[in-house]
Amino acid sequence: MAIIVLDGIDGSGKSTQYEKLCACFAAHGLPYRSLTFPNYGHPSCTLVDLYLSGALGEHPSDINAYASSSFYACDRFVSYQQDWSKDYHAGKTLLMARYSTSNLTHQMVKLPKDQWDEFIRWSMDYEHVRLGLPKPDLVIFLDMQPETSRRLLSHRYQGDESKRDLHEADFAYLMACRTSGLYAAEKLGWQVISCCDGLEPYPIETIFQQVKECVNLSHLIPERL
Repeated sequence: MAIIVLDGIDGSGKSTQYEKLCACFAAHGLPYRSLTFPNYGHPSCTLVDLYLSGALGEHPSDINAYASSSFYACDRFVSYQQDWSKDYHAGKTLLMARYSTSNLTHQMVKLPKDQWDEFIRWSMDYEHVRLGLPKPDLVIFLDMQPETSRRLLSHRYQGDESKRDLHEADFAYLMACRTSGLYAAEKLGWQVISCCDGLEPYPIETIFQQVKECVNLSHLIPERL
């Protein structure tokens, strides 16, 4: 069994690379289960929805890192208990777009940097010991420059800024999230893939080739890759 997570700041291309990875597994008959977090549309995601809508505060920093992290962690816990624990114990490969890793990118940044190590320890203990969620086996962090991410998000919403959630609407926050994500990546041994040249994003296929190398798909299906 394995849990493979794709993560990164908003607008880093996670959804595109995740869909391509799932399609690659399916095309080669590799057993897997796809999961995306937050689990939008499910009652377990109610607190996350309230938070991202701005109903609990107008800015991300209005809700402290530990409280907001708990919103996301509880959503994952309910999903695990009600849905995918059976697939995990059956030995399926679980492909995830975001997971416990996302709190280290999007919530840890609310704290002073000298508290980041403590937060990492707390987060890993809370989710993977106290709540009993399985740890990821491979985390791939898609490193996109925030300015490039902001442009990609604008294209996603066709210029309608009102469609951005609480995180996406705050550019300074987006910039800071990249710093905290890269810090967590170094501390926890995540694989980091550079997704742009500093201004323009690299071609989707160029990035996906690196994703495949991180997952080691050539080992799983060497005769076809």
